Amino acid sequence: MIKKILIANRGEIALRVMRSCYEMGIRSVAVYSTADRTSRHVLFANEAECIGPAASSESYLNIDRIIAAAKKHGADAIHPGYGFLSENAEFARRCEAEGIIFIGPRPETMEEMGDKISARKKMIEAGVPVVPGTEQPLKSVEEAIAVSKEIGFPVMLKASMGGGGKGMRLIHEESEVREMYEAAKSEAMAGFGDDTVYIEKFVEEPHHIEFQILGDQQGNVVHLFDRECSVQRRHQKIVEESPSPFIDYNLRMEMGAKAVAAAKAVGYVGAGTIEFLVDKYHHFYFLEMNTRLQVEHPITEEVVGVDLVKEQIRIADGMPLRFRQEEIRQHGHAIECRICAEDTEHNFMPSPGVIQQLSVPQGIGTRVDSHCYEGYEIPVHYDPMIGKLIVWAVTREYAIERMRRVLYEYKITGLTTNIRYLRRIIDVPDFKNGNYNTYFIERNQERLKPRSGFKNDSEPMAVIAAYIDYVMNIEENKPQSTEPDSAINRWRAFGLQKGVLRV
Repeated sequence: MIKKILIANRGEIALRVMRSCYEMGIRSVAVYSTADRTSRHVLFANEAECIGPAASSESYLNIDRIIAAAKKHGADAIHPGYGFLSENAEFARRCEAEGIIFIGPRPETMEEMGDKISARKKMIEAGVPVVPGTEQPLKSVEEAIAVSKEIGFPVMLKASMGGGGKGMRLIHEESEVREMYEAAKSEAMAGFGDDTVYIEKFVEEPHHIEFQILGDQQGNVVHLFDRECSVQRRHQKIVEESPSPFIDYNLRMEMGAKAVAAAKAVGYVGAGTIEFLVDKYHHFYFLEMNTRLQVEHPITEEVVGVDLVKEQIRIADGMPLRFRQEEIRQHGHAIECRICAEDTEHNFMPSPGVIQQLSVPQGIGTRVDSHCYEGYEIPVHYDPMIGKLIVWAVTREYAIERMRRVLYEYKITGLTTNIRYLRRIIDVPDFKNGNYNTYFIERNQERLKPRSGFKNDSEPMAVIAAYIDYVMNIEENKPQSTEPDSAINRWRAFGLQKGVLRV
């Protein structure tokens, strides 16, 4: 019986896992780098251990240090979250060798599905549709040219061990093949230590739709329906929703059945995701399998009513699934926006810094998964995500209305965020109508540009309102401290800095 879990991750996902542990009566152990010593996940955990300096290679990616921390604290199991070591087969094997339960699939499954060429072969054997392409690694640029001509342009060149858009190139004509081939191989080697590449036919006007699956150690597998993840920038998801507004009931059932077949074909254990590309004619093709929990898993939890982290833990503890496929239903609609510290007007550059004021949205159907608080510093060393904002409502129309409201209500000062950019996405007619695909950002660039004179995501009117309220009630609101960091002084300093107040 699992009684203590070490979470080998940081930030919001570490905190998310810990909350489920707490509800289950399981003690949690946080690990953290020196840059994360004040993160909320460290403060929330029952126990915590520093595992090294800020560099990921010396902390969150250091298998020896994580294993040592788990043994020191007597952890029965390790939950890897997502990113870092979550899909590292060596890490899973090391846990097994040390007698620690790895909360995730078997290492052999990770290797089989992590290699995109191997995964394609397995899916073909299982009867899952795949995009036409090569089944063996490309050996030369000449072969790449020949295959591209045979399949027909445009084609997509991909790294076999790739992910997150790395090692991926869209090729429109023969003259581009040589340059793209060398660039993709170089990027793949730098990013994954493996320069193997292959080619697929490019799916035009594709939708990125994924299916959440769960498999237990007894061989039972179910899907928990779909998520639409087509609002992407450079292959990175920004907004996700469930269910997809693009597919109908029959296609949803067919895709779900294929997702289950895909998982069974590799003996999948734990929570995972089967990703599909769906073209404008509603033909769908296997894209890849993510052998871990996804960033966007909360929207599935909201519409299905299942805590995926709890199910991961139960499965890792040897328990069978608690429900059959026919017992799982989608109810209502959920949308997730990724809140990031980034400057959307300057090529989405990360914008680390200290959060001065933070007002988190509340109300019916609102969920915020975040590790941040006032005074917390977003470090420069990691992904700049502040958290995830999730809403649920009985219909998609109501969910969009709710997301518009909570994005307005979400106030962060002290650094630049993408909140205003997300508001503009929600207001684009194509999004509201559910008429969008993975070209959404590209096709709506003009609509997504700022419409006001303010160039950042702070709220000048909120600053003005707070200052006016202070002035009108100056006696009652007289600050008790003249220290520079008192609340009103911070508001006033911010207003002066942004030019919305005058001395």
